[in-house]
Amino acid sequence: MQSFDNAGAGAIVLRMAERIVENRAYLSEIDGKIGDGDHGVNMAKGFGMAADRLKGADSSLAEAMNTLGDVLMSEIGGSMGPLYGMMFTEFAEAIEGKDAVDPAAFSAMLHKGLDGVTSIGSAKVGDKTLLDTFVPAIEAFDAAIAEGRSFAQALDALSAAAEAGRDSTIDLVAKIGRASRLGERSRGVLDAGATSCAIILTTLAEGARERL
Repeated sequence: MQSFDNAGAGAIVLRMAERIVENRAYLSEIDGKIGDGDHGVNMAKGFGMAADRLKGADSSLAEAMNTLGDVLMSEIGGSMGPLYGMMFTEFAEAIEGKDAVDPAAFSAMLHKGLDGVTSIGSAKVGDKTLLDTFVPAIEAFDAAIAEGRSFAQALDALSAAAEAGRDSTIDLVAKIGRASRLGERSRGVLDAGATSCAIILTTLAEGARERL
């Protein structure tokens, strides 16, 4: 089947929260090498709070993403709260009211989320940020669909590109945020935002694929 039900798919967001909480120490460790060292703590706090509100609710994917977006926007500090909050709020808006999410709706959701992120930040691909994960992942998904591949295959392509994008940040010099002050010294370390974005996107793809 080339779509999945929006209803009940909020469980994907709960799984995302689990993955972020599991990686709290790892994300903060990465962040501590070139940043404030609080990325994992802040992300786990926000995702954990959202999960507490969603447990037992049997939410749609749109409802769960909206709840998560609201929590991230209002409850966690740092630069990532607003960025991810905007991303999930826009994700939710893109699929709100849709009974089923097909490849076109999924792509529209991704693009709307990206537009939200770029509307409040000045980063671009190559600046060692979450965009180095997010943009290639969207491009890979769209390219796979354009080539006539199935929804499941496009989701696999998205995951592979997200992980490759994350890994590409090791060789980049930070151009945005606290890490940018380090210049060349920021090279050789994964970007924490790109890493958390890869966790989010691969978990989203995995959850969607299981529901097809």
